[in-house]
Amino acid sequence: MEEDSTSKYGPPCKFDPSFRGPIKKRSCTDIICCIFFLLFIVVYVFVGIVAWTHGDPRQVLHPIDSYGKYCGQEKNADKPFLLYFNILKCVNPAVLLNLQCPTHQICVKECPKKSHTLIGAQKNNFKNYQKYCTPDFKPELHTPISEILSKDLCPSAVISSKPFMNRCFPNLVTDKGKVTISGNETVMYNHELVNVTDIQNAAKGVTKFIDARRVGMKIFEDFSKSWYWVILGLVIALILSLFFLILLRFLAGVLVWIVIVGVIGVIGYGIFHCFWEYQVKLKGRPGADNKITDIGFQTDFRVYLQLRDTWLAFMILLCILEVIIILMLIFLRNRILIAIGIIRESSRAVAKVMSSLLYPLVTFVLLSVCVFYWAITSLYLATSGVPVYKVFVPPGSASKYEDCKQYNSTVCDLKDFKDSEVHRACPAARCLFVSFGGEGLYHQSIFWLQIYNIFAFLWIMNFVIALGHCTLAGAFASYYWAFNKPKDIPPMPIFTAFSRALRYHVGSLAFGSFILAIVQLIRVLLEYIDHRLHVSENKVAKFIMCCLKCCFWCLEKFVKFLNRNAYIMVAIYGTNFCRSAKNAFCLLMRNVVRVVVIDLVTDFLLMLGKLLVVGSVGILAFFFFTGKISIGQHTPSLNYYWVPILTVVIGSYMIAHGFFSVYNMCIDTLFLCFLEDLERNDGSEEHPYYMSKSLMKLLKKKNKN
Repeated sequence: MEEDSTSKYGPPCKFDPSFRGPIKKRSCTDIICCIFFLLFIVVYVFVGIVAWTHGDPRQVLHPIDSYGKYCGQEKNADKPFLLYFNILKCVNPAVLLNLQCPTHQICVKECPKKSHTLIGAQKNNFKNYQKYCTPDFKPELHTPISEILSKDLCPSAVISSKPFMNRCFPNLVTDKGKVTISGNETVMYNHELVNVTDIQNAAKGVTKFIDARRVGMKIFEDFSKSWYWVILGLVIALILSLFFLILLRFLAGVLVWIVIVGVIGVIGYGIFHCFWEYQVKLKGRPGADNKITDIGFQTDFRVYLQLRDTWLAFMILLCILEVIIILMLIFLRNRILIAIGIIRESSRAVAKVMSSLLYPLVTFVLLSVCVFYWAITSLYLATSGVPVYKVFVPPGSASKYEDCKQYNSTVCDLKDFKDSEVHRACPAARCLFVSFGGEGLYHQSIFWLQIYNIFAFLWIMNFVIALGHCTLAGAFASYYWAFNKPKDIPPMPIFTAFSRALRYHVGSLAFGSFILAIVQLIRVLLEYIDHRLHVSENKVAKFIMCCLKCCFWCLEKFVKFLNRNAYIMVAIYGTNFCRSAKNAFCLLMRNVVRVVVIDLVTDFLLMLGKLLVVGSVGILAFFFFTGKISIGQHTPSLNYYWVPILTVVIGSYMIAHGFFSVYNMCIDTLFLCFLEDLERNDGSEEHPYYMSKSLMKLLKKKNKN
């Protein structure tokens, strides 16, 4: 099989007498990609500057009244809260996402503490009610109620409210979700009589958001009480991760063989159980000898378990599976031993290059900068726009003036509206703020700038990860190709590999990252389209979308695998991306069986390590924060014990993933170097092996010296 692979994927690597590990004399690779990437970053910075110039995050932080003024800012500095004239139109998620509500709204100093009606306030000359009206309302003019409502000078009623996200929402719901107002009282609301129950039902719609705020405060309180214990849990996770990496050096083989023997034993027990059901339990039982074809299809699958043929079929399948596994172990035992040897050698390499365990912190910092810049740019792009005002005609005026209907929802200019033709034709019409937008080139391009922002984020993020792969690969390759370990290992291998990657191979890393970013962007767009298709009932379109998502998921996995091995070749030989990817792919395909075995063994051991770290720390955190393990008076009293537990579990996984990603990169690098070593050298004095003595012993090879 490997002979066919050799002829199909090119000849083995030839001996190079000048090769002594990562090439020191190298030149810049993929210069065009490097220039394009640097220009792309310059444009990205320019996009960020333009977004920061035009954007205004106050659109997210502060509500906006119907006149386009921010509550709590400038002229409304003493009025931080927004009051809706008709709350029934506002109880929906759109309001909480900072979109404008289709009703008149003004900024107020405080939300109403008591419920009032406009008719009741008129009896007291609008005392304590005028502050909920527009600046145009003058109580001394004794304006009729009908005219006040038709001109939207005041709300028909105000409800006892509480501020949420600086917006006044009815205070009709208690902590237990029960309504505090009862009865069938009616009020005039939006020019018509509305039952209080309708307002109560509307208020219940925002209860979950108010409860979410209360939960958020309790979560913050829990963090303030337990943060030092959370940090202690993360330190324990760090120690356990290091301990497991050291443990793999001595127990990797034991763990692998225990699992293999366990799988064989479990399948063997399954065969025995099937035989017992077939030969002992069901033998002679009425109806047990019926054929499966006789009873046909049954929705209750327990019916099939009462037939001997079912257990006979299970037993045959398990026997076939058992034989396959045993045969694979017989023919692949040497390759399993090699995989275990590579893992042990990786533990030694990490121990000799301890600074590699700190490199994930560099990747984390760089990725954090990328995420922060992307988030800020997205926010400013999303809030880029000029205020857009439209004509709003009250229902009463629309019926009174026939010409008013044609002007409703048309764009207007707030400054010149009183002198406009619309106001002369329809005196009751109002020019109110509806949203932020614009018709200029920049505002029309915001969608594409957001796409550019997402793609830039994906590209730069993948570049940072690629830089980490190339750096670690260069350091671990220096370890492998050191003939006398650790004497010949160069000083500061991580720093040397990092500076070498930045100096010579930015273009190659950008090239691989660009390909991966395109695939990921397509996946993002497919997810967006799929989200839009959820409303559609077209099953053919959904099936095609599902197939496309699956195909591009597989493509992304393959590109990541190819890029990872290409970066290793770039770090070692200093070749361009395409040549490195080709050489790595051909080398792996010439040794495809070894690749499959070491991937399975490595994935299993690292998964076991993550489960050990996360499970151990998670169980310890559960017993501590639930009070089952008490340390005197130091155990914190919490509202939600799952908050610190979940934080510890997620943090432990990230720490374990960071350490094991270094270890995984070390295994991949040493494995490629090991394959090259076997093809380049033969153990003679002129062509000695660079692998460790333990690996040579597994292969029954040795250097002749």
